[in-house]
Amino acid sequence: MAALAIGAMVLARDRRAWPLVGVGVVAMAVGAARAGSAVRAHEAVAQAADAVIARTVRCAGMVRVESSPERVHGAMRWSGTLHDARCEESAWGGRVTLFGGPEDVARGDELEVVAQIAPPNRLWNESDPRPREARQGSVRSGGVVDARIVERGSGVLAWIDRERARARRRIDATFPDDVSAMARALVLGESDLAPEDDLAMRASGLSHLLAVSGMHLVIAVLTVVAGLRALLARIPRLVARWDVGRTAAAIGIPLAWAYAEFAGDGGSTRRAAWMLTTAFVGRALGRRADGARSFGWSLVAMAAGDAMVAFDVSFALSAAATAGLLLFSRPIAAAGERLPGLLRPLVATASATIAATIPCAPILARFAPTLPLGGVAANLLAVPVGESIALPLCLAHSLMAPWPAAERGCACVASGALRIVRIIARGFAGIHALAIAVPPPTSWQLVAVSVALAGFVLARRAWRWPVVLVAAAVVLVAEAFARRAGRPTGELRVTFLDVGQGDAALLDLPDGTAALIDGGGLVGSPVDTGERVIAPTLRARRRDALALAVLTHPHPDHFTGLASGLTAVHVGALWDSGQGERESVGGGYASLLASMRARNIPVVRPPDLCGRHDIGGARFDVLAPCPDSLFDRDPNDNSIVLRVSFGARAFLFVGDAEHLEEADLVRLAAVDPGRLRADVLKVGHHGSRTSSSPAFLAAVAPRDAVISCGARNRFGHPALSTIEALTAAGARIWRTDHDGAVTMTTDGRSLDITSTAEHTR
Repeated sequence: MAALAIGAMVLARDRRAWPLVGVGVVAMAVGAARAGSAVRAHEAVAQAADAVIARTVRCAGMVRVESSPERVHGAMRWSGTLHDARCEESAWGGRVTLFGGPEDVARGDELEVVAQIAPPNRLWNESDPRPREARQGSVRSGGVVDARIVERGSGVLAWIDRERARARRRIDATFPDDVSAMARALVLGESDLAPEDDLAMRASGLSHLLAVSGMHLVIAVLTVVAGLRALLARIPRLVARWDVGRTAAAIGIPLAWAYAEFAGDGGSTRRAAWMLTTAFVGRALGRRADGARSFGWSLVAMAAGDAMVAFDVSFALSAAATAGLLLFSRPIAAAGERLPGLLRPLVATASATIAATIPCAPILARFAPTLPLGGVAANLLAVPVGESIALPLCLAHSLMAPWPAAERGCACVASGALRIVRIIARGFAGIHALAIAVPPPTSWQLVAVSVALAGFVLARRAWRWPVVLVAAAVVLVAEAFARRAGRPTGELRVTFLDVGQGDAALLDLPDGTAALIDGGGLVGSPVDTGERVIAPTLRARRRDALALAVLTHPHPDHFTGLASGLTAVHVGALWDSGQGERESVGGGYASLLASMRARNIPVVRPPDLCGRHDIGGARFDVLAPCPDSLFDRDPNDNSIVLRVSFGARAFLFVGDAEHLEEADLVRLAAVDPGRLRADVLKVGHHGSRTSSSPAFLAAVAPRDAVISCGARNRFGHPALSTIEALTAAGARIWRTDHDGAVTMTTDGRSLDITSTAEHTR
């Protein structure tokens, strides 16, 4: 509902509608209440599902399709309501998101399915995932094993989805493989680009060209309406009896909504459809269209209809870009008129891109590690090709199936245009000097930026820059507080990150430096924990350097996130057990070591690791594998075991150690009991039944135990026997699959513990 307030401010530009600002503020409070209610209702349904499906199970039943299917990572993704289903020993029904099934599945279809269903893979760290999940509506997700369409849906939405499937087939049939995903993104809004293309488009600031943005919808619909108006104007009888412009505008309303549905019905296209609807209604009624008012009413409509719309990133970016065009495009162009020589036409050409970028920058900074300074130049080169050639040709291609030669020719020319866009994107993405690293803005900083933009719109001319300067001061002060919170001194803070079925712990050390133990990694999943968890957490804490990174053993659920999560971070050293390289483990592990060495980061192994290390004001004792990893053991039982202490408090990290390595540690404790004692135990092997033996727990005597495991893991972790053993040992249990990230802070005496899930409830 914050969008409603923004819409009211835009409507208030004429100074006669100031009361609407008050309405907008009230609407924000109402919207917050609505959003909270929606989240609570969704969580209640999800908790009820937890009681029936707490792990991955196979279900057989009927599903009615309720969302427009799209191809993601080579499979169809769609949502629907599962009913009349048997899930192993239980019956369950509810909304699910499924991957797989027929290519031509459409809304309204009734399918008989067999699917692997599990709780959503929720990674709960710095941000709260519940609003996004509540907006999506699904409480379970999974993969289709088998599906059969029992009854075809009918109506407009089903017809649109079948046309989407037809367009998808024709693109696959006529576009070369290397650009077909780009064409589908442009026409159908499917985010299925190759990873290197996706990275290049984002790094160069050209992502909007391959997204069905609101601007694309506006261009396409206005072009068709203008053509329709010109066609109607050639019919004398119609011109004599009606205003053909009003008639064309009235026809444009359903056309806008039909195209929004065909293009994937994202937040940006729906907002643009509302904006066009407002403009067309006014034109059909004989009134002059006003861009600012149409934009404001589109935000009002979106916020009124969807209390969770603010959690749709495409909507936020679309709204911000449109606001920037309305507010800043003309002033920037006017300022450019005063520039000398060649600068004048350059600024005039780039004014729209600069204007749209200004309000989008804080939103982009929330999700991306860098802002592309070369985006303006890249857009100057790519936009004419993308929007003047690729977009119209790709849209026209969807209509040319009856004429195969024309269809192939259109695909050929469009492919060339898309390749040019890709070349421009890769060229600018490869110039690292054109990307500026930025931390994600805090909530206070976003508020300050919003106030500055609102002040620029609403304040008198004399007050505009003072408002902007005050907001800038607030941003700087908030940044100082964010850096202080992210880099505490005089205490040891350990955050057990939620990386699903894997391990990762970030240590903020007493002198203000930091260390990372493992990086997680979801095996068989496209989710990269380095990009999704490690890098964002380090950015949020304003960290661009680590004193130390530790890989406890060479398994992908521990090393995968290190490779992608530390690319922009200086690392003092990498500790490694050495077993992986000794046994010639390749793949991601070998790539990780190669990248570290290419960056001149020393890789340290036993026996050099064994013993005491004073790092960052804390004490690191490497207890195993000492004096070196053993040849006859698997990597789990050769895990690096660390005891990290500060003052009177200690944490024990055991990687995936199982009973063999635990027995070694128990023998060590028999000689020196204090070496193994710890207040907090990071439980071995995600709570497996092969770890946490009673003798080992007795030697550690933990007060708190943290189990890092995934909500949908197929191993059944943590095992009931491990939970019982920890309880019998008197340890309080924390689980990342239930509690999200768990943060423990000590000043050397006390120990404070918070979990992300509990903190945000």
